[in-house]
Amino acid sequence: MRIVISIPEQALDLLDCSGKVTRHYCVSTAKNGTGQQSGSFCTPLGKHVIRAKIGAGQPVNTVFIKRRPTGEIYTPELGARYLGRDWILTRILWLSGCERGFNRLGQVDTMRRYIYIHGSPDSAEMGRPGSIGCIRMHNCDLLELFDLVEAGTEVEITGRS
Repeated sequence: MRIVISIPEQALDLLDCSGKVTRHYCVSTAKNGTGQQSGSFCTPLGKHVIRAKIGAGQPVNTVFIKRRPTGEIYTPELGARYLGRDWILTRILWLSGCERGFNRLGQVDTMRRYIYIHGSPDSAEMGRPGSIGCIRMHNCDLLELFDLVEAGTEVEITGRS
């Protein structure tokens, strides 16, 4: 299995070993576009791996801060109380870059930038950029993907369709 994320299509495809697409999901990547630099709030391009799977067994809409469940469950009312919060919900697939000097190490390190594939409020629009660097998914889609992949799964983020 491997994952290909297309920035232009705002899509995530899960491919089997032969390269056949087995799942297709709409996602939302960075509203600032693509970029590798720390602090850019851009989605990094290139070859990555899933470094860690976080949140197994947590309820849907579990709120995470710094990869830890806060004990909160997201509701629209909670969202209204914390309007500026970047919601990381349900599960986290933490990405690590594989290309030294491009998305690994130094000021371009994907993992140190805390770039995840993660769940979002149901009201979050998919299919168009809106995140601050991560790849957002609907919770139901993320739950399915989370169960289909392992740590070490290859992830390619591409600027091509």
